[in-house]
Amino acid sequence: MTLALTAALTVGGCRDTPSEPMPIRIATGSPTAVYYAFGQSLAAILNRELPDVRASVVVTAASAENVHLVGSGAAELGFTQADVLPTETTGRPLVDAVARVYDDQLHLVTTGGGPVRTVADLRGRRVSVGAAGSGTEITATRLLEVAHLGGDRVRRERLGLDDSVAALRSGRIDAFFFSGGLPVRGIEELAGASATRIVDLSEWTEPLRSRYGQVYVSRDIPRSVYGVDAVTTVADPNYLIVRASLPEPLVREVTRLLMEGRAELAAAHPAAGRMSPRSAIVTAPLSLHPGAAAWYRATKP
Repeated sequence: MTLALTAALTVGGCRDTPSEPMPIRIATGSPTAVYYAFGQSLAAILNRELPDVRASVVVTAASAENVHLVGSGAAELGFTQADVLPTETTGRPLVDAVARVYDDQLHLVTTGGGPVRTVADLRGRRVSVGAAGSGTEITATRLLEVAHLGGDRVRRERLGLDDSVAALRSGRIDAFFFSGGLPVRGIEELAGASATRIVDLSEWTEPLRSRYGQVYVSRDIPRSVYGVDAVTTVADPNYLIVRASLPEPLVREVTRLLMEGRAELAAAHPAAGRMSPRSAIVTAPLSLHPGAAAWYRATKP
């Protein structure tokens, strides 16, 4: 750890005594989804490389809850989809970006022999739109709105990934949405154990962009990912965020280790390997934390 970072942690009031490591709580998501795998690997790197830091992961409902936890001081780092973030802020922001890390792909998952083949087929059916406080819930709700399936036209459940998979297997729901980087382990396990269909969502990218902003893009889910028919779906950039008040030297070190540790992070989940310093700096509507910006400037991505 650099002398500047040690001084920032000690003098800046981030810990009570020099002998106590600074806690770095990383708000993630479901244990079978990408945020958790990414966060676990990042915590291991931080703990190994920064002896005055004690990093750990927090299981959450994902994006919306993560933004709240980081902004309120209940976590120091977290992952979020871009569409969860407010487009306008007043006063000093509570969270900044460390990096754009990869794109989330919205999965609409159902049984292979079931009646759901298009979004329109969800009308009147039992559908999980994601856990309360998740980015999935926000994106799925927006998609249902542009597809004219808002209100009570769909019988909605608010389940996380693991509960959604269990409910689909038992027949308690007809389909579920989940937004995550490829591959999502829970969906991979489901597709490996039973006939599964992922519904093509390509026609909804432009309606979402028109109503909610240009953050949405179309991305493919190839057959090789889950062993099911290839589809095109709606994708949404994903950011690693940080509490804005964290010391610049600490965030600079976190940024350095994030970028230098890409191969190790990719071993934990392939989505992490898609990062690059050049793409990482594109974080609208958030600004980069000054510590992160300093590292990128020094490396000239």
